[in-house]
Amino acid sequence: MSYDQNTVTQEQILTMQRHNAQSPRWGMGAVVFIITAYLLFSFATLWLLQLSGAVYLIALSLICGALVGGFALHHVVRLFNGSETERKLLKDILQSSKGARVVTDSASRLILSNHHFHAMTGGAHSKILSEMWNHLSIPDGVREGIEVLAQDAARGIGGYIDVKINKGDHDSWVRVHAEPIANLAGHIDWHIDDITDDFERNRAVREEREKLIDFTDNAPVGFFSVDETGKFVFVNATLARWVGTDLQTMLSSGKLHNYLLNPPTKANPYDIVDFGGARQVAEVQLKGHGGKIVPVSINQVVMVVEQGHTRTRAVVHDLTSERAMIEALEESEDRFRRFFEEAPLGIAIVNSDLIVADCNSSLAHTLGKSRRDVEDKSFAELVDKNDWMHVTQVLRKIQNGEAMEDVAEIRLWSSKDSVSVPARMYARRFRENSNVVLHFIDLTQQKNLETQFIQSQKMQAIGQLAGGIAHDFNNLLTAIIGFCDLLLLRHKPGDPSFGDIQQIKQNSNRAANLVRQLLAFSRQQTLRPKVQDVTDILTELAHLMRRLLGANIELNLVHGDDLGFVKVDGGQMEQVLINMAVNARDAMVERGLSENALTITTSHFTSREPQQCGGDMMPVGHWVRIDVMDTGAGIPPEILSRIFEPFFTTKDVGQGTGLGLATVHGIIRQTGGYLSVKSDVGVGTIFSVFLPRLTELEPEDSAPKETFEDTVSDLTGTARIMLVEDEDAVRAFSSRALQNKGYEVLTAESGEAGWDVYSALTKPIDLMITDVIMPGMDGPTLAKKIREVNPTLKIIFISGYTEEKLKDYMGNGIYFLPKPFSLKQLAAKVKEVLGG
Repeated sequence: MSYDQNTVTQEQILTMQRHNAQSPRWGMGAVVFIITAYLLFSFATLWLLQLSGAVYLIALSLICGALVGGFALHHVVRLFNGSETERKLLKDILQSSKGARVVTDSASRLILSNHHFHAMTGGAHSKILSEMWNHLSIPDGVREGIEVLAQDAARGIGGYIDVKINKGDHDSWVRVHAEPIANLAGHIDWHIDDITDDFERNRAVREEREKLIDFTDNAPVGFFSVDETGKFVFVNATLARWVGTDLQTMLSSGKLHNYLLNPPTKANPYDIVDFGGARQVAEVQLKGHGGKIVPVSINQVVMVVEQGHTRTRAVVHDLTSERAMIEALEESEDRFRRFFEEAPLGIAIVNSDLIVADCNSSLAHTLGKSRRDVEDKSFAELVDKNDWMHVTQVLRKIQNGEAMEDVAEIRLWSSKDSVSVPARMYARRFRENSNVVLHFIDLTQQKNLETQFIQSQKMQAIGQLAGGIAHDFNNLLTAIIGFCDLLLLRHKPGDPSFGDIQQIKQNSNRAANLVRQLLAFSRQQTLRPKVQDVTDILTELAHLMRRLLGANIELNLVHGDDLGFVKVDGGQMEQVLINMAVNARDAMVERGLSENALTITTSHFTSREPQQCGGDMMPVGHWVRIDVMDTGAGIPPEILSRIFEPFFTTKDVGQGTGLGLATVHGIIRQTGGYLSVKSDVGVGTIFSVFLPRLTELEPEDSAPKETFEDTVSDLTGTARIMLVEDEDAVRAFSSRALQNKGYEVLTAESGEAGWDVYSALTKPIDLMITDVIMPGMDGPTLAKKIREVNPTLKIIFISGYTEEKLKDYMGNGIYFLPKPFSLKQLAAKVKEVLGG
């Protein structure tokens, strides 16, 4: 039963109460009128009868009593008849009520109730209201609230309370309403209505409203509404959280423009843009707590509501994360672009039509083109035509989803040099389309390095071969020169055989010089470095070089200042300069100019960072530089890289050995220097020699030393010597030569034989001479074993290799004599060692 229906019923009850109250008043008026009229009539009658005073009073009293009793009896009968009618009417009204109705008196007794109330209480007949609550299953905790309702109604104040009733399988709600009855003190009209459906509907609406509020407050966007003054009339929690404040503050005192970093100046207080409008969309910056700036996008609609008031409806999107994503995307794109652009390898993106959609600068540089000339061009134009079919097959397989099994080595066509550039190609397909990304690694440098490595291996092999040949030749030349010396002891000048023997010895010496060149090329020759002044070397060599150049070639020497000193083998440096001068002379003669010049310039050079010098990398340091510049025909580029190879020559057969520049390069590198060459065909060539500059002068090397054989004339002796040599001819010559000088010589043909001879000695030896390279036990191993027994024994190593190979064995009492050697050199070395 609704609240309005209850109100109507109450009005009906009040109407009946007013009717009951008015009926007695109308009856009393009639009685007073009748009594008054009757008394006037009685007075008039008595006066006419002229009764005595006492009789008159008695008569008058009887008349009034009769009138009052009659009237009272009439009124009681009438009142009884009216109350029954009204009671019946009240019951009818209560029964017609849609809800449970009950009327209680001042003692809380039930005096009236309807059938809905009896149905609700299960037909209980209790007359006490407090007992009826038990039948209604009203919880005990609610009874106090109902008692308060009853007390308020007794004081004339109506009210209601909603009560939850547990009916076992489900809960229901009733509204208990208490209203006082006017003019009936203590009487209460009770309404008990089932409001379960209304409560459930209200709860559903309330839950939906709460969900809506929760959704609004926790939505990922902000909502607000302002009035015509710009004051917030609605704000959700999301927007308040963005600006770092609370909803109460914004709703109580917040205004829209106070939260805008740059509010519009030509606008209403509720506008977000100048000149306003019914629909406003803008990206603005909100001011937050503590100087916080929030970039947002606002979509606002301006509406005019009742009585001319303005309201806005606005949705706010936070652009912070979006801006961060955009910045991150831009940063990622920039990073990818930098990676793409600055990658040291070429990168290209080819579409399904094999058109270059994009490429980086590295690839364009490799091709000798600009990016504009490469992009939007067919990829076929960038590949050597001999490789195009293979590349097409690879790209089609990649576009069809096949994986690239092997790395493809192709040749790109470079328009810069009109040559093919070898490259290694990697191909991968994009997942989202058929575009293919290609990576190219320029193999030019690698191929050059491979060529250089192969050349280096070849040169190393040649060097090893040259060293081996030199060793074997030195053994042969030692025997030839030695036996020539023995023959010359018997065939003096004037003897018919003297000239023949001299020819053999001279040619042997020439052969020994050729062998030294081979050793110089392979950096295995024996050097005797001393502190030298390059200016002095050039000055002493100038006269010889002028004779070698001839009259048609001018020699110019330009000496630098403060060159410093170098530590070199003077004889080898002379050979270096002479070889370069001879090559320059031949190049200038080949050109055929009447005026040619060879200019040798010396200077001090400082390298502050490593730099390429020929095929080597010259480190940082101070150098003495020697530039040998000619005006010859120049060296063509295709053979410039081969000029230091042994036996390579451009001269006719019989005009050169091809060892000149190879010997120069070997001597310079073995000395610790570097050699570079620059040449222009038809202009000339410049050879640059860089020798390490000494920082401190070595006093013991400041003056040239005389050799022992030049200062000692008596080369005889009586010492006991053991000679170990695997070459029979060398062993025979050396043994005879030493015996001729008075020495006692024991010989052995190998290291093992030498150890056996030494082990069987009954008399100690004074000196051991041993070859270095021998089959089986070599010379150093034999020397080590003997030194373990006799640590003071003096030893001379003889070898066709350089002394540098023996640096780990050289020490106190150990000496070296290079092959080939003459009889005099052998005797002088023995005398020097024994005398020392």
